[in-house]
Amino acid sequence: MRVVAESFTWPFKGSWGSRFAVGSLLVLLLPVAFIPLLGYAVTATRAAEAAGGPPPLRLSMRLITDGSWTAAVLLLLSAPFLLVLDPLAGAVDGAHLWQVTDRALSQVYAGIAATFVLALPWGLLLLLFMPHGTSRFAASGRVRDLFDFPATLRDVRRDFPAWNVVAAAMVTAWVVALACVGLLCVGLLPGAFYAILVSAHASASLQSPTGASGADPRTR
Repeated sequence: MRVVAESFTWPFKGSWGSRFAVGSLLVLLLPVAFIPLLGYAVTATRAAEAAGGPPPLRLSMRLITDGSWTAAVLLLLSAPFLLVLDPLAGAVDGAHLWQVTDRALSQVYAGIAATFVLALPWGLLLLLFMPHGTSRFAASGRVRDLFDFPATLRDVRRDFPAWNVVAAAMVTAWVVALACVGLLCVGLLPGAFYAILVSAHASASLQSPTGASGADPRTR
């Protein structure tokens, strides 16, 4: 519990000002910087597992590789929801739940409604599989650890209280990031980067011998 609580202050260790400036720029350029950001999240998790501070943002082949594999597992987990989105939006549109004469606008509303319906199970699925998978991948560097969903389920069952606290920390961090929208919208950028760092540190606690799980990563 204490280790996860430290996740909220961990992003401010070291030279956090310049780190947040570069990180906010990457969030702004998300369509282009998606893979580097994911790679940095893995690098940050690895640094937290080694009881270090947030690492500097440096582009490297390992960062790109880690980000690419993380993007692949995210796509794999998200694929069922992407496939269901259009049929669900069509069903919602066909139910005529609102009185809109503009056909195009009605379809937009249906798409938004379908997205909100799928957002909760999609988010829960990512929370279930990503923290343990990312922590194992960051510790070992083995890609199979990222895709080993049965091992993740076993870890969650064995360390359910730890996973529950980690998931709560990650959700809270992203709520804070969304709350930063109120800061003239510009606050969303550093807020999202802050959430990435909090999530990385919280995930690392699942592998840290002094963390929530209390398990030495060398025994996993």
